[in-house]
Amino acid sequence: MFKTVCFRVFLGRLFFLDYRAEAVKDWDLYFITDSRLSRNGIFSDVGEALDAGAKIVQYREKGRPTNEMYAEAFKLRKMCAGRAEFIVDDRLDIALAVSADGIHVGQDDLSVEIIRRVMPSAIIGYTVHTVQQAIEAEKLGADYLSLGHIFHTTTKHHDTQPIGLEVVRQVRKVVSRHLVAIGGIKRFNVASVIEAGADSAAMISGIVSTNDVYGEVKKVREIIRSCKEKELVAHGHTDASR
Repeated sequence: MFKTVCFRVFLGRLFFLDYRAEAVKDWDLYFITDSRLSRNGIFSDVGEALDAGAKIVQYREKGRPTNEMYAEAFKLRKMCAGRAEFIVDDRLDIALAVSADGIHVGQDDLSVEIIRRVMPSAIIGYTVHTVQQAIEAEKLGADYLSLGHIFHTTTKHHDTQPIGLEVVRQVRKVVSRHLVAIGGIKRFNVASVIEAGADSAAMISGIVSTNDVYGEVKKVREIIRSCKEKELVAHGHTDASR
């Protein structure tokens, strides 16, 4: 009986792992909300991003009352249903309350182990800044890694210098998890982070600060997909997903 239960648990974990790996592989533009920078509001932004084909939406709003965050996240979760994975930044309580597809955490947040215990099927993203942090995060079981900040950015306060494209290349060599580049990425430099080894690129101000979120998401997705297709052709593959 005990062996049977253990085997079923093992199979369950494999199923969730396959599901998470399959979900993240199709991400190109990693869309993040920011009500402070948005010109038309986060619901308008997310709606346009979804219409433009975005496959991942992260709800990230800092310093808001919990009840307001819940209401916004609940509505966004419904908007994303069947169209894109919905990830909540930092807040495990909000992620649980709205049945989010996953949660994104940083170096000072709850550990991947604790989150996995509470949300076994959740997609867990983890922020890293160095090669060693990326290696450790992969060992801990994070489903994808957010690496940055790549370039100078004013979206989030940083006490450190941008890590640059070389760190992206170094991280790509040592980890196999889906790699999301973040920090100072705009339409004019997004190709460089994909060519350096990132699977996706996160953009905030470069998207939500424009008057045409739909158009910008569409253009950036086309650039990313084109870069990945060129790389696959160079390696003799035909599938645009890494």
